[in-house]
Amino acid sequence: MKLRILSAAIEDLASGRTFYDQQGPGLGDYFFDSLFSEIDSLVLFGGMHSVRHGHHRMLARRFPYAIYYRVENDTVVIHRVIDCRRDPKWIGRQLRA
Repeated sequence: MKLRILSAAIEDLASGRTFYDQQGPGLGDYFFDSLFSEIDSLVLFGGMHSVRHGHHRMLARRFPYAIYYRVENDTVVIHRVIDCRRDPKWIGRQLRA
């Protein structure tokens, strides 16, 4: 499968990186690398995760983030990468937008 990351997901990753950069030196880079490693795994495992708000949801292992994606033809399309500590209603609104 191929991967496609939408601009909203890139913005989510950049925002998370900025937040974790403020928490400690090198933590933002570690966050970014960890989440991209999780996203890369979707080439093999795309479509195997539970569906929430109309999207497959993969929970990140090292950070409290979820990767929301859809499988379209032979491509995994990453729609959002959202902090799981957010209000579930807010998350649902973001995914419907």
